[in-house]
Amino acid sequence: MKQADFLKVVLPFKDKVFRLAKRLLISKEEAEDATQELFFKLWKNKEKIVNYKNVEAFAITMTKNYCYDRLKSKQANNLTLTHSNYKEKETSLDKKIEYLDSVNLVHQLIESLPEQQKTIIQLRDVELYSFDEICEVVNMKPTAVRVALSRARKTIKVGLTKKHDYGVN
Repeated sequence: MKQADFLKVVLPFKDKVFRLAKRLLISKEEAEDATQELFFKLWKNKEKIVNYKNVEAFAITMTKNYCYDRLKSKQANNLTLTHSNYKEKETSLDKKIEYLDSVNLVHQLIESLPEQQKTIIQLRDVELYSFDEICEVVNMKPTAVRVALSRARKTIKVGLTKKHDYGVN
């Protein structure tokens, strides 16, 4: 496989790989390293890529596994918490602050989810993967994926409701 062919295959899902790595590792720098490592591994095994039915799902699975390995390693203690993957609304200062608080709360709630739910919500709600693609990546049955996604969304909803209903009663 030539470089041009390789790039045609892997570049379309480069951003998805990065976003998943960022969601799991939190740090932008760690996510960039993970993405680079993944593409290096894919390039090293470029001749085997043609044997895979869905290269994107394979790459996402590799990314997920690499990120879990990084989190388990001793270097995980050095990961930093940064949230810069949102766009600010052009509103009043109070609304802007409330919006940023809500965005940060959602990020915190997602980070507090079990790893499996965190991965599933990232793939479904951020990356917009189909349930079949998610099932392939996380190696679960469709019903289990739907249940995990539902529980993750409910946890986030309850957390947001608690935050925003505080003081209303």
